[in-house]
Amino acid sequence: MDKARILIVEDDHAHGVMLEVMLSGWGYDVVRVEDGEAAVEQVRAQPFDAVLTDIRMARMDGITALHHIRAINPALPVLIMTAYSSVESAIQAVREGAYDYLQKPLDFEHLRLALARAVDHGRLKLENVRLREVVERASGEPELVGSSPAMRELFRTIDAVAPTEATVLITGESGTGKELVARAIHRASLRASGPLVTVNCAALPEQLLESELFGHEKGAFTGADRPRDGRFLKAHGGTLFLDEMGELPLAVQAKLLRAVQEGEVQRLGSDRITRVDVRILAATNRDLAAEVAAGRFREDLYYRLSVITVAVPPLRARREDIVLLAHHFLQRYAERNHRAVRAFSPRAMDALLRHDWPGNVRELQNAVERAVILCPAETIDLEDLPASVRSAVERAPQEGAGSPGSLEDAERERILEVLRETGGNKSQAARILGITRVTLRAKMRRYGIEDEDRQAKSLAGLSQ
Repeated sequence: MDKARILIVEDDHAHGVMLEVMLSGWGYDVVRVEDGEAAVEQVRAQPFDAVLTDIRMARMDGITALHHIRAINPALPVLIMTAYSSVESAIQAVREGAYDYLQKPLDFEHLRLALARAVDHGRLKLENVRLREVVERASGEPELVGSSPAMRELFRTIDAVAPTEATVLITGESGTGKELVARAIHRASLRASGPLVTVNCAALPEQLLESELFGHEKGAFTGADRPRDGRFLKAHGGTLFLDEMGELPLAVQAKLLRAVQEGEVQRLGSDRITRVDVRILAATNRDLAAEVAAGRFREDLYYRLSVITVAVPPLRARREDIVLLAHHFLQRYAERNHRAVRAFSPRAMDALLRHDWPGNVRELQNAVERAVILCPAETIDLEDLPASVRSAVERAPQEGAGSPGSLEDAERERILEVLRETGGNKSQAARILGITRVTLRAKMRRYGIEDEDRQAKSLAGLSQ
């Protein structure tokens, strides 16, 4: 892999040179400038993997530079360096799109790890864009989002099987996106100009399902007042997608086998055989091999359907895609519902990453849509998520207390500092912090800061 290129923006010449030497020693290709204006010009002129910038500079401060850089390349990670006195500004910068902030004097090991994460994050975004372009060319469906190893393998399989005429069995748990995979295969196939017809095998009773698949003549059964073409005939020249294949009754399986194997269908109530040209895609959340062993699914039909098997991974097996999916759904539902929701708080994202997602992508999609609708601010917080998603964080012990660069730790320390300065006066502290008294009390509860008389006594003790 090529060396990652880092742009250092630091108006303290000696500190900037020291950083340049250190990052070069870590294997980075480094460009160093001494003000925000020069940084913006560099980002405009050449590609970078990350930007490391001071927040306070004489010519264009780091926050202003951040806005210009994000306008040029929104995917470029920007890390902010700040003195303790400017922590509030750094937190605001993160809310406005900075990747992370680091407090001076720098902890160099933390800097090394933060840079590595930022570079990986930026390259992951670019790779995800490329992978999504491949899938969208194949499917026209933007919902197939992911850049994890499991999803990259899925995309490669779609590209390989789509141009063939092979019957494909798509397996995976409910909510993983099996129908999206079927649509991707169809749209990248040589049959893309033909119809894609879907049948949900679990949604209809046996007689109606047989009629849906093969059609019927007038009078074939009670209520059949006119002849009707089945889904096989409607899919002629295209693709038939049989969803929930494991729910198919045995009697219908026998007739389906002939249709798949011979390309022939027979309407209910008719003696006439009709030839059809259809490619079959099937999907199931069941283990069909186990169903065959139990006598609930025909072995010959199973082997006919599973010429190629495509396994769609559950969300818990590709947790690295949760961030991408969550932001994808946030943007979609914010636009659809005319909501000004733009981001997730660290606590909310932590909850999304910790949850096991038994309902997979569909559950995540529903959780984000609900949060977008109910969120009263621009940032989705933990309280906006469903209780089932919040519970993983609420049960978990607090980790990383005091770790450098933690937004929540820095905010907690700043609140404590201001409360010390004001002798525990919340109204005065809220004005200094630039928030309402109600918000301050909520943050104190969140961070476990003692309240009222206990807080005053604690502060008095600290001052002695």
